[in-house]
Amino acid sequence: MLLGTKITAVDHMDLTLPGDKPQIMSIVGESGCGKTTLAKMILRLLEPSFGEVVIDGTPLSFYAKRKNKKAFLKKVQPIFQNPFSTFSSRKTVDTYLYETALNLDIAATKQEATGIITDVLKSVGLDFANVAGKYPNQFSGGELQRISIARALIPKPRLIVADEPVAMIDASLRMNVVNLFKKLKDEYNVNFIYITHDLSTAYYVSDYIATMYRGNLIEYGKAKEILNHPAHPYTELLLESIPRVGKKWNEDMKLPDIESKEYGLGGCKFAGRCVYAKEICHSSKPGMLQLNADHQVLCFKHSGYQVSASDAAIGVQVLSNSNKSDLSL
Repeated sequence: MLLGTKITAVDHMDLTLPGDKPQIMSIVGESGCGKTTLAKMILRLLEPSFGEVVIDGTPLSFYAKRKNKKAFLKKVQPIFQNPFSTFSSRKTVDTYLYETALNLDIAATKQEATGIITDVLKSVGLDFANVAGKYPNQFSGGELQRISIARALIPKPRLIVADEPVAMIDASLRMNVVNLFKKLKDEYNVNFIYITHDLSTAYYVSDYIATMYRGNLIEYGKAKEILNHPAHPYTELLLESIPRVGKKWNEDMKLPDIESKEYGLGGCKFAGRCVYAKEICHSSKPGMLQLNADHQVLCFKHSGYQVSASDAAIGVQVLSNSNKSDLSL
């Protein structure tokens, strides 16, 4: 509910990440677009009100049973925004690493767990000797976030969901964390869903980009394709918001309408802000248009402002790194 108005935070999404090799998919958009809600559904912290989420061909409802929870945590791991809230000030950080290794049956003994923990810490640029026995307040935010990443790597998951993982880190250190994702993707053969509003890091790290607006997936495709040829006016606006030397700010786009009102619009939710909007944009919902094999967009502009033949509701899919590994809502 928003100001007494019921809204759909994630509305009829369908996206696919090819599973032939590990990939990084960024989900971008302004605050309130549904990014974190989507992340919570993928992590089973929030149940979708309709539809189904599927990973590696298995519905997440399968993992709702207590006996299957451990199997899910071995497959999907989170990295949260605030590393200082991830770890309790009452426990040393290595306690969390040992608990993950032992509770998920990754290691049978503490000695075996120490070896695994040493390896994952080394992969994120930290030494076990400098981490063991220390409390969260003895680390910087960047160091704690790297420890969070190491913890997520312990079960060697198929998918890591990172929700705004650099938002609480100094700007000078953000690229260190982002570069880790690129390195670990291949080293651990793991996919990342990188949720962010920081476009500069998203376009640097991503193989694929999904743009969200008011709960809708409005553009999706390969990162270079979207960076070089943005098809949705909102993606254009996001790109123009990145400061560039010698480029004047484009003020053509309109200010947003009341958020709850936009969520309830019968036509395109971006129509009130779009300089390209026609009458059909206000009265009809656009369908997802496949521009090419690597690019799709939810916009009438690219179909000559004709009503799409497919205005049907679809779900949300995100592929892991097997040939037929999917995540759908």
